[in-house]
Amino acid sequence: MFQIQIDRTNALIDFVVDGYIPMSEMQRFVEELKKATESLKGREIVIKADMRTFKPASPEAAVMLRDVQEFGLRNGVKRVAELVESQIVALQLNRVARESGTDKILRRFWEEAEARRWLLHGDPEDASPRR
Repeated sequence: MFQIQIDRTNALIDFVVDGYIPMSEMQRFVEELKKATESLKGREIVIKADMRTFKPASPEAAVMLRDVQEFGLRNGVKRVAELVESQIVALQLNRVARESGTDKILRRFWEEAEARRWLLHGDPEDASPRR
C-alpha cells in the first residue's frame, strides 16, 4: 500500500510506502509519484519518503525506484528526507540512491518533524531561503 500527498504551498511531496509492494502496485506508485513531481515542475521540490514499514523490494522494484529518483532529479527535486527503520531496507535504499545520484540530496531521519523542518528550511548554515 502507498499514499502520496502534495503540499503545493511548500512544493512538498509526502509519501508513505507500507509493507511489501507487488510489482503492479509499484508501477502505480511510480506513475503517481511522477505525476506529483510534474505538478510542481518549475519549483524547488522536496520529498518526505516514509519507508518505515516498507519491506525489501525485488530487484525489478529497486530499478523502478532508481528510475523515479532519476526522474525527480531531472525535474526539480532538491531535497529528499527518508524515514527508515529497517537496516535491510536502508541498505537497499542506499544502493538505489547511489545509483540514481539522489544520495547527494538525501538525508535519513527518525522523526517526521525533524525531517519536515530540514526539507522546508535546510541546514542552519544554509542562508538561502526556499522559494
